[in-house]
Amino acid sequence: MAPVIEAVNTDTEIAVTPKAVAKIRQTFQKMGVTEGGLRLGVLGGSCSGLSYQFKFDAKPRPTDKVFEYDGVRIFVDPKSILYLRGMTLDYKEALLQSGFVFENPNAKKSCGCGTSFAA
Repeated sequence: MAPVIEAVNTDTEIAVTPKAVAKIRQTFQKMGVTEGGLRLGVLGGSCSGLSYQFKFDAKPRPTDKVFEYDGVRIFVDPKSILYLRGMTLDYKEALLQSGFVFENPNAKKSCGCGTSFAA
């Protein structure tokens, strides 16, 4: 009989890399933000059907799922969490383009710019 390996359930969380956390913190400092957090969400529309919402919010809504990564809070509404479970938010720097990258296992296809997707 093969040994049983206990799986870690990652489909209920959103991962944020240390680089992304540092960039969010840096952006908040430039904006003078001392409270609140980053709202991640999904909106209908765009070239692939859904697009990512990415903005500062002063406080979470009562129904939000709140994640905290090294002091940086992320707010996600219940509808959006359905499309973002298992996603990793990263920040990449390159010679021609730098920015946040959404690595979303729920995306069946995405547009060339990486900011919209179909689930």
